[in-house]
Amino acid sequence: MAQGNIGVTSDNIFPVIKKFLYSDHEIFLRELVSNAVDATQKLRTLASVGEAKGELGDMRVRVTIDKKRNTLTVSDHGIGMTAEEVDKYINQIAFSGAEEFLAKYKDDAAAIIGHFGLGFYSAFMVSSKVEIYSQSYQEDAKAVHWSCDGSPVYEMEDTIKAERGTDIVLHIDKDNKEFLEDARIQELLTKYCKFLPVEIVFGKKKEWKDGREVETEEDNIINDINPAWTRKPSELTEEDYKKFYHELYPMQFDEPLFHIHLNVDYPFHLTGILYFPKIKNNLDVRRNKIQLYCNQVYVTDEVENIVPEYLTLLHGVIDSPDIPLNVSRSYLQSDAAVKKISNHITKKVADKLAEIFKKEREDFEKKWDDIKLFIQFGMLSDEKFYERAVGFALFENIEHKFYTIEEYKEQIKEQQTDKNGDLVVLYTQDPDSSYTYIQRAKEKGYDVLLMNGELDVHYISQAEQKNEKMRFVRVDSDVIENLIRKDDEKEKISLSESAENALQYSFEAKVPDGEKVNYNVSLESVSAEALPVFLTQNEWMRRMKEMSQHQQGMSFYGEMPDQYTMVVNTAHPLVASLADELVAAAAEKVAPIEEQLKAKQAEEARLQEEQKDIKPEDLTEEQKDAASAITEEVAGLKNQIRQIYEEVAADNKRLSQLIDIALLASGMLKGEGLAEFVKRSVEMM
Repeated sequence: MAQGNIGVTSDNIFPVIKKFLYSDHEIFLRELVSNAVDATQKLRTLASVGEAKGELGDMRVRVTIDKKRNTLTVSDHGIGMTAEEVDKYINQIAFSGAEEFLAKYKDDAAAIIGHFGLGFYSAFMVSSKVEIYSQSYQEDAKAVHWSCDGSPVYEMEDTIKAERGTDIVLHIDKDNKEFLEDARIQELLTKYCKFLPVEIVFGKKKEWKDGREVETEEDNIINDINPAWTRKPSELTEEDYKKFYHELYPMQFDEPLFHIHLNVDYPFHLTGILYFPKIKNNLDVRRNKIQLYCNQVYVTDEVENIVPEYLTLLHGVIDSPDIPLNVSRSYLQSDAAVKKISNHITKKVADKLAEIFKKEREDFEKKWDDIKLFIQFGMLSDEKFYERAVGFALFENIEHKFYTIEEYKEQIKEQQTDKNGDLVVLYTQDPDSSYTYIQRAKEKGYDVLLMNGELDVHYISQAEQKNEKMRFVRVDSDVIENLIRKDDEKEKISLSESAENALQYSFEAKVPDGEKVNYNVSLESVSAEALPVFLTQNEWMRRMKEMSQHQQGMSFYGEMPDQYTMVVNTAHPLVASLADELVAAAAEKVAPIEEQLKAKQAEEARLQEEQKDIKPEDLTEEQKDAASAITEEVAGLKNQIRQIYEEVAADNKRLSQLIDIALLASGMLKGEGLAEFVKRSVEMM
């Protein structure tokens, strides 16, 4: 028996491995099984060139548990190792200046393990002792037994082993008993080894018999050694791709929309299949679904460092030996190869979408709702993807017709270009709640887009930036005549000043109060056909509030109250009639005040005329006081009139009814307010 120290310059290497990799300790099984697969494939290679003689025999890798001995064993029938090879590959860890190294990387588990290729030593994260029994394929080689208890001291001796290959025996420590449970090992093998190129055996298959689960004589094969992405696209049918999708995601019941088969040999190696799942809402709900493999060994499903963020919404597999990994294979090191791979995947995805759009546009349009979020996310976050996608990104109008942006600009330019030459794109987020506004737009011959997606508000802002003299406005953000103004003439309000004051003051007194909602009242002469009273919402402010829900640094917009304008349509007969009613109800009290007001306003106008050519600093105190006094008197008289109309408005049911109709039309009349409206409606019938 030989004894020695593992070639490291610090006694702390094993505690360091345990401490720094403990959070990822389950990867030990992947590392050991991967090593066993490598040994098996190396033997096949040697046999193919005549360097390994004799029958290969059973080439499966087996994982076994012995609960009585507290051991987990990984066995292969690969090339095995001689004593010299064990000494070279196990005992001589490539360490120099370990203390300096440990100080440098003490906070970086990935660097410690990955930089030095310590995959086998991950076994010590879960073991109090590790043993190796190995018989080399080489003729006349003696079998070797190696053991180590987690200190730098090892023991190595000749032994007798009946079969070629290597057994790694882990004596599981008291803190990691979970790795002696069949279900846990089955879970890890399925996760990490599901597609390894050598069959992995763990126990026997089970079946239900007489109401209970019993073992059969058939080996339980964990993996599919020829997964779809390793085969040529010409060998696969559409059903094969769908079957593989459900093999990857057994709990995913929707069918994928379409797939992309990746197969690159130069300047890097990359294979894989990416699937477009149905994506409608919630950007995070389906992330981390792309699985990264390295030579069919599962690495991770956190691929943000390999593909752009928006591509993480896709599902599928990427396999590349050219992606630099550490020994835990769970951390990616950013370098030029990764960037090239990322750019290639982006291009392939865009090319596939463009191809489907060109060849199967009708089918593409049917799937638009399911891929829209992904495409918009990509266009917003990646300029190169935007350039490729702008030709197939679609707008959908409320009649469910689809257009590219260039097609839509051509479609609406004749009708929806305003007096300044700006192309105005009208849209709605809810056709039902904005039905009245949409009808008014249609009467003008305008088209309205449906923009109710999670990223639409960001997407239309990007479209405005990319297309000069083009702006998007929600159809209910103003009266239609103001949204697309064809000339400078604005319809004048055909009411007396008294009627205007009556309406302005009365409506302001009756609009509802709310913590999160503010209403402004505006008198507009719209048309006799439009609603008598309706709500509009400022496009810019509303858009900022919506964007604040997804964009950091804009949260203060989200805290601001919603701002609405209650438009009183003075051209409508009901409004004109209401104005007459309010004026008549307040006439006795208002008339004498209006007489005083006219006189004071005339006096104010005279003072302003006298002082218009005098600089403010040259005015005498007497002149300033006179101007200030008359201004206060005018304001006071107006306030008296306002208070009178507030009293008149308090009991006016027609006024309340018109306000509630406006709120109801915008979906904002609820609860007690809605109940009051119904009750009042019945009373007024």
